[in-house]
Amino acid sequence: MFSSNCWVTTALAAVGLAFIGYRVLTLLKTLLELYVLKGISLKKFGAGQGAWAVITGATDGIGKEFAAQLAKHKLNVLLVSRTQSKLDAVAQQLIDEHHVEVKTFALDFTVGNDADFQRLGQVINGLNVGVLVNNVGTNHEIPTPFAEEDEKLINDIVEVNIKGALKMTRLVLPHMREKRSGLILNLGSFAGLVPTPYLSVYSAGKAFLSTWSQAIGKELAKDGIVVEHLNTYFVVSAMSKVRRPTLAIPLVKPYVSSALSKIGLRCGANIPFTSTPYHIHGLMNWAINTIGTNGFWVNQNFAIQTDIRRRALRKREREAAALRKSD
Repeated sequence: MFSSNCWVTTALAAVGLAFIGYRVLTLLKTLLELYVLKGISLKKFGAGQGAWAVITGATDGIGKEFAAQLAKHKLNVLLVSRTQSKLDAVAQQLIDEHHVEVKTFALDFTVGNDADFQRLGQVINGLNVGVLVNNVGTNHEIPTPFAEEDEKLINDIVEVNIKGALKMTRLVLPHMREKRSGLILNLGSFAGLVPTPYLSVYSAGKAFLSTWSQAIGKELAKDGIVVEHLNTYFVVSAMSKVRRPTLAIPLVKPYVSSALSKIGLRCGANIPFTSTPYHIHGLMNWAINTIGTNGFWVNQNFAIQTDIRRRALRKREREAAALRKSD
């Protein structure tokens, strides 16, 4: 009996040590990728060799910064966004600062007009496209129960965040496959990593982007095309509604810099064709993978979004009261 109990205890201890050892190794790998290793060079995708980067949602926030940094790496840039005046302003800035070629195309992704995408395809067909950044996106105005969400907003999220990425990728793939080279960056979110109540449609759309990126990443690897889903926590931007940076919420410049310097490295993500390149985000991703259960993190997200919704509704009430008072 003693020998039997001793054997069981030893076996359990060995399993526990193996589990802890594996977790330590994943942490060391994450730290190495976040702070030491460099990713695939943009030269592999035509930087400095006349290639073009196509960027959606390119006039504000993360998209605008991707345009600036890719131009700095000497990629010509095709900017795709809704407002022509904003496109013209960003284009002139890139030309003045980085001396690259810049083209623009005004497209409203909420409409999803097939004729617009066909015309954009004609522009893209004349370019040597090395990089596609699927950045354009839209979100819920405030955290809202699905049963109470506006139908148009639901359709806009699906049209922009899901269909927009699919259509843009279909436009660039023929050329990338022909030359057997290309980089496709899909801007993801922690809301797709862990289901997020009150942001259900946005969260599901980002989960779709994660799964789809993994699927086409495997399909296209044999064609020399790198697909990377960028798992992202908050970044200071108009879309996130965060105005001040913190340790965990960077400005767009360091975020984009980290993304472009870590291509091909997971950096805390535990699924294929995915990277969490900003260092604090990568550590947070590792912690989510390691600590607690999925149910625990869903409950955490529910508590966070409930609090955000409460504060947003109070703000709306104050604004409405102030408007009535002014009338």
